[in-house]
Amino acid sequence: MAVAAVLAAPAAGANGSSEPSPVVELDGPRGVDVDQAGRIVVSEADGTVSLVTDRGRHPKIHEIGSVPPGFIAPAVSAARPGRVYALTAGGAPGTGAATLYLLRHGKPAQPIADIAAYQQTDADPYNIEGVPEESNPFGVAALKDGSVLVADAAGNDLLRVYPDGDIVTVARLKPRVVPVPEELPDEFGGEPLPPAGTPIPAEAVATSVTVGSDGYWYVGELRGFPATPGTSQIWRIKPGSVGAVCDPEQPNTGDCRRFADGLTSVVDLAPGKGGSVYAVELARHSWLQWEIDPSLNEGALFRVRPDGSRTELAAGELILPGGVDTGRHGRVYVTGPVFGPGALQRVG
Repeated sequence: MAVAAVLAAPAAGANGSSEPSPVVELDGPRGVDVDQAGRIVVSEADGTVSLVTDRGRHPKIHEIGSVPPGFIAPAVSAARPGRVYALTAGGAPGTGAATLYLLRHGKPAQPIADIAAYQQTDADPYNIEGVPEESNPFGVAALKDGSVLVADAAGNDLLRVYPDGDIVTVARLKPRVVPVPEELPDEFGGEPLPPAGTPIPAEAVATSVTVGSDGYWYVGELRGFPATPGTSQIWRIKPGSVGAVCDPEQPNTGDCRRFADGLTSVVDLAPGKGGSVYAVELARHSWLQWEIDPSLNEGALFRVRPDGSRTELAAGELILPGGVDTGRHGRVYVTGPVFGPGALQRVG
């Protein structure tokens, strides 16, 4: 489907004036995470995972390791020193795809959990696209107890993976009824589209997860076809939850509640001060608009506050950004473009 291709592949608020500064050049940079020592872990399109030290005039970069050949690593998360978790994108169980790996210096990637195999036994009950057992893990966040949160963009859920490989489903994201955008052509992929404004259900596509400064778990959505702009949400989930439901029809009840709405094609989240969350949009006009017209490749970065207000950073400066995290001294790091030559960039 189109969403899977993108993943393997304007909102309200004041605009920020900060311009991004390149830290190191990378090839198709994807995931980014800052460890406790302030070092930055980044992944590239070829599956390489590196550690960047952003100090002084000459940042240093060296390779930690990589996921198995032939796979990309859409997300990474630094655990305790010397340990990094990395995902591989969707594919069949037992192939090395859709798997959580542990990377350590000088050692082969160690598979921790086959996410694709788990999803075969835990099919999405809200699936509307015909493959409820599909898996495409796309967001990861290591927890202090040694377990790891994984957002599955095809399973539309948040999982928790324990060190022994056991997995539990933390929360499921239900589809949302959205209007067909006016900007779409009369047909797409050889199929006619409903008229603009027609309400149709669209999947949540859980692309991202982070642990907020308040300790809660946050999950961001891309929004499935027709990728209507302004319909991506961020959910706030009570830590330790199992079997929670993130329901756009009842967004303020239960262990999963809506934190923010009105975003577009969210692909990564990062914690901010005061309970705020940073959100990266792959393409502000939506991933589908960009797929139809590649010139619509401008992404966006927002700081979203608990009251729903948000500020855009580096407005108009980001092209197909893929990852975001926060570091010391208020620094915000963004990766992109996710296809072709790119960079780890510093904002603020």
